Amino acid sequence: MITETKTLEDKTINKINDDDLKKDKDISNLSKIKLKKQNGKKDSGMAKLLNDTPPPPDMGDLVEGPVIDIEKSSVFIDLHPFGTGIIYGKEFLQASDVLRKVNIGDNIAAKIIDKNTNKDGYIELSLKEARQALIWSEAEHAIANKTIFEAPIKEANKGGLILEWQNIQGFLPASQLKSEHYPKIEDGDKEKILNELKKLVGRKLSVSIIAVDSKDGKLIFSEKNPEKKDVEKIINKYEVGDELEGEVTGTVDFGVFVKLEENLEGLVHISEIEWGLVDDPRALFSVGDKVKVKIIEIKNDKISLSIKALKENPWKEASKKYKKDDIVTGVIIKYNKHGALASIEEGVAGLIHISEFKDENDLRKILELGKTYKFKIIIFEPKEQKMTLSYQKED
Repeated sequence: MITETKTLEDKTINKINDDDLKKDKDISNLSKIKLKKQNGKKDSGMAKLLNDTPPPPDMGDLVEGPVIDIEKSSVFIDLHPFGTGIIYGKEFLQASDVLRKVNIGDNIAAKIIDKNTNKDGYIELSLKEARQALIWSEAEHAIANKTIFEAPIKEANKGGLILEWQNIQGFLPASQLKSEHYPKIEDGDKEKILNELKKLVGRKLSVSIIAVDSKDGKLIFSEKNPEKKDVEKIINKYEVGDELEGEVTGTVDFGVFVKLEENLEGLVHISEIEWGLVDDPRALFSVGDKVKVKIIEIKNDKISLSIKALKENPWKEASKKYKKDDIVTGVIIKYNKHGALASIEEGVAGLIHISEFKDENDLRKILELGKTYKFKIIIFEPKEQKMTLSYQKED
C-alpha cells in the first residue's frame, strides 16, 4: 500500500513538473516572439543609429571637441562618440604656449596622430599639426578670396623678399612688387638690385597669397593685385601645350618663377626643370635669365610650366638600350633615406637600396659620391622612370 501511494505521488509530481515545463515552454516561445519583435525594432533603431553616426576619424584627420580635463602636462578632449583624445608629451610641450590659456569647456581643434588608443585608452592628438593644417587651409581661402593683409619683410635676396605670415615664411618675387617698390636699376646689376631690396627689410607690405605648397611648407606672395577678370582675360590667351619664352623672376628651393607677360607668372617646379636630378634651381638659373618653357597645366588662375618637356625624354631612348638583369656602370650622385642614386646616363638614374648594406654608414663607405661602380638592373620600368639597381662587388 505504501508502495502504491508513493507511486501515485511520483506520478502526480511528474505531472506537475510536466505541466510546469509545458508552461515554461509556452512562456519561452511567447518571450521569443516578443523579443523578436523588440529586436526588430532595435535592429531598425540600430540601423538608423549607424546611419546617423559619422565614420570614425582616421590618422591625419582634424577633430574638434570640448576640453574635459587639464593636468600638469596633459589636456583631455571629448571626441564623442569615439572616445577621449589626449594632447601630452612632446605634443603638449610644442603647443604649451596655447594650452596654458585653455580652460575646461573650451573647444579645441586637433589632429589625430595615432587613431589606435594608447595604453590608457586615449586617442593621441597634436595641436601643433592641427594649427599648421588650419593655417594652410586659411591660406587656400586667402587665395580664393584675394585677401589682402600686411606682412613684415624679414630678408632680401637677389630674387625678391622673404615675408612672414602666421609664423610661416614665404617668398615674394621681385616681379610681384608694385612699381614704387621695384628696384629701378638701369643696367640691371644684380648686386645693386639686392641692395635696393635690402632697404625694404623691416617694413610691412600689403600683399596677397598667390600660391601655396603645403607639402614643402611654402607660400608665394604678391604685392600686385590685378582684378580676377583681368587675370582670367590674360590666361585665356594660353593653352596647355603652348611653348613660350619668359624671364626668370625668382628662384627658390622648390622651383623657378617665370614671367610670361605683365601680371602673369608661372612656376617651373624643381621636378620639371631637368630629366635628371636637380638639387638647387639657384645653381642653374638667375633672375633675369631668358628661358623657354612649355605650359603643362592651367588651373585656378595658375600656370604650371616645364622646361624639361621641351627636351627629349632620356628614358625613352634608355628603354631601347637596357633591360632587366643587364650589368651597367653608374656614378653615385646622391644619397637619400632609401639608399643611393646612381646615374647610368644623363637623366637616367637608379636606386641602390640601403637594405643591401649593414647600415647607412656602410653604404656610404662602399659607394662614394662621384665614383663609378658596376650594378645589375633589378627593376626597370622606363615608362614610370623607375630603375632599381644592385651593387656588384668587384672580384
